[in-house]
Amino acid sequence: MEDHQDDRRRLGRLGEEEAARFLEARGFRIIERGFRAMRGEIDIIAWDGETLVFVEVKTRTGPECGPPEEAVTPSKQRQIRRIAEAFLYDRGWGSPFCRFDVVAIDVEADESFTVRHIPDAF
Repeated sequence: MEDHQDDRRRLGRLGEEEAARFLEARGFRIIERGFRAMRGEIDIIAWDGETLVFVEVKTRTGPECGPPEEAVTPSKQRQIRRIAEAFLYDRGWGSPFCRFDVVAIDVEADESFTVRHIPDAF
């Protein structure tokens, strides 16, 4: 069981690293990774021009569980919104224009990545 959890954590970190590279290559300025509040986490927080973007990264190694982005359920979306509010409150930033994106990553058999960026996902 613990090995499975370790594998999931490793896969998650790998996906987050790839997502960060992907976003930075497209001009995003990452300001925070792994922001934790209220028993949850936002994977990446970045500026896309004047827009503050909260990014949920989902990584999968196979099609058994469906596309990674399907794991961002309405419940998960609500949790991310609450954590985003906590982030803004914590920083005292008021209400900048914000967006919620998903980066879905499939790890292929040859260990390459297929990355799908879904801006304004919810």
